[in-house]
Amino acid sequence: MKEVYKYIVITLLLFTPYTLHYTPLQAQLNTDRITAIGRNALYFEDYVLSIQYFNQVIRLKPYLAEPYFYRAIAKIQLEDYQGALRDCNAAIERNPFSPGIYYARGYIYRQLNELEKAEADYTEALRFSPENRTYMLLRADTRAAMKQYDLALEDIEQMLKREPQSASVWSEKGHICILKKDTLTALEAFEQAVKYDKSNPAVWSALGVTNLMLEHEDEAYVQLTQAINLGSKWAGDYINRGIIHYHRHNYRGALSDYDQAVKNAPREADCYYNRGIMRQEVGDYNRALEDFNTALSLAPERTEMRYQRGLVQMQLKQWKAVVTDMDALIERYPYFLPAYYLAAQAKTQQGDTKAAYRYRQQAYELEQRKDEIQAQQAAQPHTDMLIAEAQPQSKDHRKQFSTSAAQSQTEIPDEEQKYDSQTRGTVQKRYQDVVNEPNILLSYYSQDLSLRSTNYYHPLVDDLNKREVLPATLKFTNQELALTAEMVDYHFAQITHLTERMDEYPTAELYFARAMEFAIIKDYASAIDDCTKALTITDNRSPLTVILTFCRANWRYRLAEVDYELMLRDYDYVLRLQPDFVFALYNKANILCAQHEYNDAIKYYTQAIQSDADFAEAYFNRGLTYIYIGENEKGLSDLSKAGELGIYQAYNMITRFK
Repeated sequence: MKEVYKYIVITLLLFTPYTLHYTPLQAQLNTDRITAIGRNALYFEDYVLSIQYFNQVIRLKPYLAEPYFYRAIAKIQLEDYQGALRDCNAAIERNPFSPGIYYARGYIYRQLNELEKAEADYTEALRFSPENRTYMLLRADTRAAMKQYDLALEDIEQMLKREPQSASVWSEKGHICILKKDTLTALEAFEQAVKYDKSNPAVWSALGVTNLMLEHEDEAYVQLTQAINLGSKWAGDYINRGIIHYHRHNYRGALSDYDQAVKNAPREADCYYNRGIMRQEVGDYNRALEDFNTALSLAPERTEMRYQRGLVQMQLKQWKAVVTDMDALIERYPYFLPAYYLAAQAKTQQGDTKAAYRYRQQAYELEQRKDEIQAQQAAQPHTDMLIAEAQPQSKDHRKQFSTSAAQSQTEIPDEEQKYDSQTRGTVQKRYQDVVNEPNILLSYYSQDLSLRSTNYYHPLVDDLNKREVLPATLKFTNQELALTAEMVDYHFAQITHLTERMDEYPTAELYFARAMEFAIIKDYASAIDDCTKALTITDNRSPLTVILTFCRANWRYRLAEVDYELMLRDYDYVLRLQPDFVFALYNKANILCAQHEYNDAIKYYTQAIQSDADFAEAYFNRGLTYIYIGENEKGLSDLSKAGELGIYQAYNMITRFK
């Protein structure tokens, strides 16, 4: 029974808008069913797939708010915030009374740093659902980000009246008070959080950091150790306990904690910076320099780290490097006198006494203007060990969106969730090369493109397939399958067989059939030759002429020696004979893009999209082309649409280019 059920789901997945022909009752049943499966896919983190389900519901019932809302949720998970925003707006147009939609849109605005809009949406969500703690917490967080600390604390106090024993609300109050620089009130709040949730390492971490800020090191040490003992993997807890070890001259303990911090967060500059200071303290200058180099490679904008590196470089007699670092530091912090003195020492060691004098003279002049530049002291760099922030409370509510979306649904067996791992989960975090989708060609073999909404159909090819002129069915694709050794042998045998038939009676169809065989085994020169011979004996008015010319252009593109003019001429001829042959428009745009004629390429991608509004590859390539010419907003919009239409690689591009 499970296998039958799985087959039904896969069949649903393969439906396209061109094969769905429902009666009203069937549409109702199917849209409800597809929505349920989409919500289930969403819950199990199959975001790309869930979008395809909701696309189908939207095509059938564009007046419903739900599928737009659920599709927005999936896009939020994929960090396509502009696409999610468009869907939320569409959902609100159709149903302006759903608090969940305002919640989702508020979250999007928060990610886009449009804080006033986020605050307004959370307020609207609370108007419809005033008791919802998530909405209230997010509004408080947003108000704190807007530096409206008193309003944020009003929200917190309102929640504490309802939930006086909520550790998460007390923690949020503590974090807001830290931002407000009210450390004592923050300490009281975190103490309450620990009181009500003693097993949570994050609240012990927050309490420990606050005590460390207040220089209550004994209490901080106990609390940070408690966070670590409770299983904290947060590098900041080890960094901060390492600082306490350092202040107590327990260098072995400090180094042990910093080593663990680096292990837990190998991309965090502060781990290496603090460990570098520790190694510098014990005279391990070469390894200290390695740490400072790593820290600055991870955070090159952190110019203040150059001071400690300069001190180590002085010990290693790297005078030139010292001056380079101090010059960079002085440019960023012109009133930081130690940088002038360190540069002067390095110049003296180099024997350049004049330059050394200039640095000392500049420092002396700044000291004489001490009162005048007092206000600038706030801009001085911090060059000591850095206190790390507390272990963060989770404020990423994306998972809550998908959990909420799946509530009150009939359970669907797990077998349905065994989808391609490449398209599952947060695919935006998987690196993709920034390359255009390739040309669409005709082949007997194609990888599974069922997620894509592109209409891989043209009546001319359909008619040719129905006539069974060729040994197999022709398909439009830009993702051909790799051939096995057995498949290669088969196609060589086919070439021999077709050649024998052509010796008796050569026809355009036989030339085309053999050309396809040559193309499949990558002998494009022979394929082009056969294609050209077929064209010489084919009536120009024949539909076969369009297909032959289209194929020849594609195979010319595959040759090592590319002649763009011949390819463009073939595509233009196809379009003269058959103006609706959308794949010729798309391929021509790709050729123009390869020639760096981006504006012309955009024109033809646009024409292709006008012919097929669901042409995923055209949106993807036009999006990248817009980005190539610096029009990122248009590019991101197109990439969002491409992702919506099934090209999951678009989400990595959106994350990188936004």
